Amino acid sequence: MEPMTRAVALLDLPLIFGDLLVSADDLRDRIPQAHSMAHEQIGKVRAGLFVPLCLAAAAPFALALVNQPAPPIGEPIAPIVGIGPSDQAKIALGESLFNDVRLSHDDVIACSGCHRLDLSGDDGRARSTAADGEPLDFNTPTVFNATLDFRLNWRGNFRTLEEQNEAALLDDRLMNTSWEELLPKLRSDPDYSRRFADVYGAAPGQAEVLDALAIFQRSLITPNARFDRYLKGERGAITADEEHGYQLFKAYGCIACHQGANVGGNLFQKFGIFQDPFAGQKTLSQADLGRFAITGAESDRHVFRVPSLRNVAVTAPYFHDGRTASLGQAVRIMARNQLGREIDQRDADLIVEFLGTLTGEYRGQPLTSAADRLQQ
Repeated sequence: MEPMTRAVALLDLPLIFGDLLVSADDLRDRIPQAHSMAHEQIGKVRAGLFVPLCLAAAAPFALALVNQPAPPIGEPIAPIVGIGPSDQAKIALGESLFNDVRLSHDDVIACSGCHRLDLSGDDGRARSTAADGEPLDFNTPTVFNATLDFRLNWRGNFRTLEEQNEAALLDDRLMNTSWEELLPKLRSDPDYSRRFADVYGAAPGQAEVLDALAIFQRSLITPNARFDRYLKGERGAITADEEHGYQLFKAYGCIACHQGANVGGNLFQKFGIFQDPFAGQKTLSQADLGRFAITGAESDRHVFRVPSLRNVAVTAPYFHDGRTASLGQAVRIMARNQLGREIDQRDADLIVEFLGTLTGEYRGQPLTSAADRLQQ
């Protein structure tokens, strides 16, 4: 980086953060935006110079906003701790709803139809099939650890699980239902009537359904990944090659956007900083436009919520459109488009080895790949 370029980038960051005596909601929006702006300002800079700047300026604020645990001293990634919500009756009720096809129009699909909890929290497809039989616009993200994301969905267009769940229920391409259709089904079920009365003191209602679903989803965290154990001091939890891959992950600059307890999920970023990943496409879909399709702001074109890399080894295919099922290819695409680097095969393989250590456990069992199950 030229000294003047570095000075401009450093001077601009206080201007970005200096007027943040604003509402909490505005703060949540602007910290990730500032990270993205800083990344744009620095331009064609080697990732090694960019990483400390972004981590120092953006990551501590963004991590605090989503109540993620602080990383161990000297490490940008934090282990997942805690067990989520403790109200077991609400969790169980939410789980029943999550698995119930009656939450969809004509009882055709449950939330778990696209979010397989017995596998990796997704369905392993590039894009799931919509209610109209056509592919959905986006690759289905895993529901595991979604509660650690500062925003939800690829475009980050929902702040809370409650908002996201209601939108999914009412979307005519997803669950395609209405409250007028859904609530009578639940109220006519004696078991649901009893359980809602026990938990909420009321019949099934809109607020209660959304709360139960969200409480259950907040319990869907995957602790005890081998890398978590490594961060807690169990140095033998990962191999020498996996540790080498972690050092490369940091050295190449991947860590600038993928850090914290969820190894991402706490920032917005443009897909295609150094090279255009859409250059070979004849047409762009609405999904390819990223947040621009929501905000109309040119600065949001091709901007997405940075995905978590937790469980990434078992959540193929990758990217917003599921463009590749190969994690090694995804690493090379990211290095080229986001970091301006051509990564050699050996380094890519080692980074993939490291990413495999981020697979956690649900109910005491390691997650397994829905994509692999499709191939069987």
